[in-house]
Amino acid sequence: MNDNVQSPWPGPAGLIPVTSGRADDANVFNRSYLDSIHVEMRVIDAVEPSLKTTIFGEEFASPIMMPAFSHLNKVGKDGRKPMQEYARAAKELNTLNWVGMEPDEEYAEIAAEGARTVRIIKPFADHSIILNQIRFAIEQGAIAVGVDIDHVPGTDGKYDVVDGIPLGPVMLSDLKAFVKAAGTVPFVAKGVLSVQDAVKCKEAGCQAIIVSHHHGRIPFGIAPLMVLPRIKEALKGSGISIFVDCGIDSGYDAYKALALGADAVAVGRGILKPLLQQGSTGVKEKIQKMNEQLSELMMYTCVKDTRSFDASVLYL
Repeated sequence: MNDNVQSPWPGPAGLIPVTSGRADDANVFNRSYLDSIHVEMRVIDAVEPSLKTTIFGEEFASPIMMPAFSHLNKVGKDGRKPMQEYARAAKELNTLNWVGMEPDEEYAEIAAEGARTVRIIKPFADHSIILNQIRFAIEQGAIAVGVDIDHVPGTDGKYDVVDGIPLGPVMLSDLKAFVKAAGTVPFVAKGVLSVQDAVKCKEAGCQAIIVSHHHGRIPFGIAPLMVLPRIKEALKGSGISIFVDCGIDSGYDAYKALALGADAVAVGRGILKPLLQQGSTGVKEKIQKMNEQLSELMMYTCVKDTRSFDASVLYL
């Protein structure tokens, strides 16, 4: 870790501690941690940067990706379905689209919008559901598939149940089986928040991970950017893509994650309001603004492209 980037704890003065196990408190802490990271200025020799980013071997316009929303593709304002709206925006923006828990018929409608899409599947206790959804996503042209490894416990200390469907554990052997089922399509483990899990994902053959606490699922969870540098170091030379989500609401947030080692970031829930109110138009405006902010901060710090980030510019 760069000398300027301090160890994750104790945090800087004024950092708001998590005082309960509630998800809302975890998100306040995450926001506080993001805002505690400051940036020095390096403007001599700075040029207008390129945001072009290669993900899973394909070029996208920006390292800012859509979130993996779930349970959202209901008919909304003016008869529009939100997840189809943001898939349409993703295609027009040439950014990577992500989809969370949706039945196959809904996923097919979203995929039909033509955006390059990753499908993230819940860790169902019945593995045949996972395998069938992996196969269906690939048939629909998914650029990658994956599993929410962090959505195993419920709040009662037992395996969670979602929409009446029991979830179950994700063992290392399970991950290996899911990677094998995906074949040549990259497999993503979403919800990695430790070096231990990151290394196991590497052992399982995952081509990518998302460093995330799933919008505060874990009580007293650390902010993803706290552990990101350690995970980056542990996976050095592996070729595994490292993505980050949770609270990424501006291009400045995205910059900090990218400087700390992320290959790309997924926008946070701040996209919900423009999505639900304006559909694809609101999403495009939000992402375009984030891209402008990211480009601004890259120019202020002499970062010419998305391969040139340097963590030494950050101060905690």
